[in-house]
Amino acid sequence: MLNQLLANALPYMPKKLIWIFSKRYIAGETIEEGLKASRQLNHQGIEVTVDLLGEFIKTIEQAEENKKQYIEIIEKFTSEGIVGNFSLKPSMFGLLIDREICRANIEEVIKKAVEKKSFIRIDMEDSQCVDFELELYRQLQQKYPANVGLVLQAYLRRTKDDLLNMSNIHVNGDPLNFRLCKGIYVEPKNIAFKKFEEVQEHYIDDLKYMFDHNMYVGIATHDKQLVEQALQIISEKNIDKSKYEFQMLYGVTPELRNSIVKQGHKMRVYVPFGKDWFGYSTRRLKENPKMASLIIKALFFRG
Repeated sequence: MLNQLLANALPYMPKKLIWIFSKRYIAGETIEEGLKASRQLNHQGIEVTVDLLGEFIKTIEQAEENKKQYIEIIEKFTSEGIVGNFSLKPSMFGLLIDREICRANIEEVIKKAVEKKSFIRIDMEDSQCVDFELELYRQLQQKYPANVGLVLQAYLRRTKDDLLNMSNIHVNGDPLNFRLCKGIYVEPKNIAFKKFEEVQEHYIDDLKYMFDHNMYVGIATHDKQLVEQALQIISEKNIDKSKYEFQMLYGVTPELRNSIVKQGHKMRVYVPFGKDWFGYSTRRLKENPKMASLIIKALFFRG
């Protein structure tokens, strides 16, 4: 209870305080810091997905600036030989302002990724965004089947139906490419499963469906139980290593991450950076309230 109260209060405190928590989970504010973190992970045999932080913008001018920054990031990271791809949130390209402008902005970014033989992952956001993000993926996947993927959230009640509805959009033999995560946004119970056991059950059910329908899966979890179940399914179904990868967030559960890498499975780490780190950090706090008490302790105990 205390941790939850602290987590709810911290977003209203000075950013310097939140940074005590954030610096473990964010590569930095600049492209150079993102590059440095990505190189370090590549040296450990880990691929990356690079993310410029920012979402739910207020103006079309911000969307245009974010598009330019992403194109610069793709140019820079590919020219530096970073092994990885890129993730983006449609709300930072104008999703909630003008959907057609959002679509055009994201397609420009994807075209740059195609030019550089790279890949864009469309992140899934809260429930107000889901329908359009699914529609956006459908349209862009038809045009760039090898260069665009999507995130699906197992805690949403609709996800299995969404999978069923997307099963028929393969193009030229390229498999649908999904990152499967639990989901982090706070949603009402009529939209999202709330009980831990329910979310676990639906995560595994979705994962099995993806494997059974020749979909490429990014198994995105830090939950040791889910990792163990995923490994068991991979073994039982004799899934080729080219059909999946594990994915984790920067700075989270490094011991579990390293154990998966040591077993010979592909690992990709989500590397976020940028000046708009505050919103990302406060969501992580809501997801893991135990971290709030660690931040408070850090103010008084140093060393």
